[in-house]
Amino acid sequence: MPRAVRSAAAVLLLTAAAACSSSTTATPSSPASPASPASPASPGSQAAPTLLRLLALEEAVTTWEDAPTLAAAKAAAEQAVNLITGPHVTGYGDLDGNGTITGPNEVGLLPGEHGEAGLVSPPGSSCVQRDVLGGSWADPGARWADLRDRIARWTPTNNTFPALRSHPQRVIGWASLTLRTKDLVSAREYAGHAQQHLDVTRTALTNCH
Repeated sequence: MPRAVRSAAAVLLLTAAAACSSSTTATPSSPASPASPASPASPGSQAAPTLLRLLALEEAVTTWEDAPTLAAAKAAAEQAVNLITGPHVTGYGDLDGNGTITGPNEVGLLPGEHGEAGLVSPPGSSCVQRDVLGGSWADPGARWADLRDRIARWTPTNNTFPALRSHPQRVIGWASLTLRTKDLVSAREYAGHAQQHLDVTRTALTNCH
């Protein structure tokens, strides 16, 4: 997706998130009437954090792809990983070793390693199930272990990522390669691959019919 189009999409995501948040803001009850009992959260209240996380991922991957230095690329790749995994997955944290956690958060986009809920957790739309979650998370530990195994076995002549059904997990794969490369050109190339999978993720989350 061209960068200008991605920027426009980011603006739309931010607008949608703001609309979701404002639609669930409580209004004060009038003195003449008692306050209404609390009602369950509406779907919109869940959509806003997810869209804001997607916007943060867009910004991270764009920064990674445009990084002027390898250190900047690795920091942005770390941010993308942390935003997807959250703290309940092995590897979350200061992945580039610069003493700072980039993209800190309390809950990941995907479910945690021991079944902790993510911003996107089952059940979901058919698009989310297929492209974001990539099927069943009945055994989340196995899903994350499979990703780590594929990252370890990846080589330029053995791309192990296409078998990953979750597109956000593929973003993590390309970010992990960036974090271990010594070449800025390769790091930015990996960002281009990550962006393709983030595009699929965005479509699943915002335009599933």
